[in-house]
Amino acid sequence: MKKTIKALKFSAALILITSSFIACDKDFTNIDSDVISEDNVNFKKGQENLNILAYSKKLKSLQINGLNSNVLGVFHDPAFGTTTSSIVAQIVPTTYNPDFGDNPVIDSVVLKIPYYNRAITDSTYTISDSLYGSGEIKLSIFKNDYFLRSFNPGNITQSQRYFSKGDKEINATDNFVLNGSSTINFDEHKSETILEIPNFTPSAKRIKLYKFDDEGEIADTEYLTPALREKLDPTFWKTTILDKEGSTELSSANSFANYFRGLYFKAEAISPETGSAILINMQSSNANIVIYYSKDSTVEGERTQSTYTFNFKGNILNPMINDFSIPLEDGNSTDGDEKVFIKGSEGSLGIVELFKSEAELETFKKTYRKTDESGEYIKDRNGEFILKRLINDAQLIITEDENIEVGENEDFHKYDRLYVYDVKNNIPIVDYSVDPLENTQVPFNSKILHLGQRITNEDSGTSKYKIRLTEHLINVLKRDSTNNKIGLCLSTNVNYITNSRILNGEDDINAVPASSLITPRGTVLYGTNVSSTDENKKMKLEVYFTESKLNE
Repeated sequence: MKKTIKALKFSAALILITSSFIACDKDFTNIDSDVISEDNVNFKKGQENLNILAYSKKLKSLQINGLNSNVLGVFHDPAFGTTTSSIVAQIVPTTYNPDFGDNPVIDSVVLKIPYYNRAITDSTYTISDSLYGSGEIKLSIFKNDYFLRSFNPGNITQSQRYFSKGDKEINATDNFVLNGSSTINFDEHKSETILEIPNFTPSAKRIKLYKFDDEGEIADTEYLTPALREKLDPTFWKTTILDKEGSTELSSANSFANYFRGLYFKAEAISPETGSAILINMQSSNANIVIYYSKDSTVEGERTQSTYTFNFKGNILNPMINDFSIPLEDGNSTDGDEKVFIKGSEGSLGIVELFKSEAELETFKKTYRKTDESGEYIKDRNGEFILKRLINDAQLIITEDENIEVGENEDFHKYDRLYVYDVKNNIPIVDYSVDPLENTQVPFNSKILHLGQRITNEDSGTSKYKIRLTEHLINVLKRDSTNNKIGLCLSTNVNYITNSRILNGEDDINAVPASSLITPRGTVLYGTNVSSTDENKKMKLEVYFTESKLNE
């Protein structure tokens, strides 16, 4: 991926200062969130904390197909417990009606799925950005015999959605998925074993391939970036693919999808509270299964080499099994929670209501909007409300629970990012859109004006997040934008803003950011209903404003 950092479209001065005002004018009409100089005798600056409400929201039955990346493995979160993530994926031939030639013989069959990686030097890489844990797991790949539909039979214009069922309600070992009308157990639909790795650990080492000449000497060396790359049993692929030449099974996409229904990558823990999970890129053009084979040449007595390739462009599901060590429940939506639990996969969201009631919202508007003699709000020629108090900055201040379990890794949460969104419309907050700092190569450094990075005070050991909501509040005040609930989740990639639906979701919470599904980590944050001893850690919305002294 190319690194794209948008140029900052700020003016020559980062903070614009209005040079003149109409005499005795108390209105703020065109200056939006610009900061007025503290030395200006006509204006004063102030700060207040708005009354907000924060609580946890338990998640279940989330859409697990259509993701841009997938998690494979076993991840143990010291604070929340273990999540085991497996994958069910269709494979798709790159060509149909193949002609394998005369006397085809398979030389090898190679599976390759790249890991997300970064180059450290010309010969070394890191996968730390996408690797969770470091322990071994058991990885098995089976032939899947369950047909994955592409369209919903109840509505053929809608793609089929598959939803998670990681609650261990039926059993704690099999991978279950919901399709909206029934429960699917993929362990009951597995057949031949394609590959089994008893002790699997993702490696950051580059892959070295040798090319040999006719005399068997090394003629060239090729290097590949880190990937899950394994050789598969040629006998299975000869019987299943090469021997089907000329049949209807290999004649079209529909026929093949019904014949070969996919692969089931099953992850299993070797021992309790150990393992590792890796974020893999099955959508990559380099993710494939390649059959390398030879066939008779047109030159008598000679053989030619050829390949037949499958990619993973079909349906991909990411079922999971959650073995949580703490109960995740819906929080107190009336009084707020003391602690807000954020857990990826099929875990928990944080919900923030910026005003605890409509009455408080109305009080906020009256404090910041200008009114006429009858108390009605005044609008400008563009239909926007005129403000008597200008918001310079508004930040949601969030403190992390300093007692959260991190195991032996003190940096466990160091690179966490919080993503916030409008839970009613399932879209980013407006401050996300106006944040010019976008980094597509390193998402950790993207959108840092709006979604501030985690900051730790070295003296106190307390970690905080600052989420900028300035434009969101200005929109509420000036344009009467709806003040919807805000969702909080962890994200490994804040650039990825696609949503995953919730099966039987509620009116105001019917989807979650897909990035939270592929982020297995969790965290615990202080909420708004804290004890007096933790008052300084309470989640709060700080608003900095400027207003005319003539309003006094």
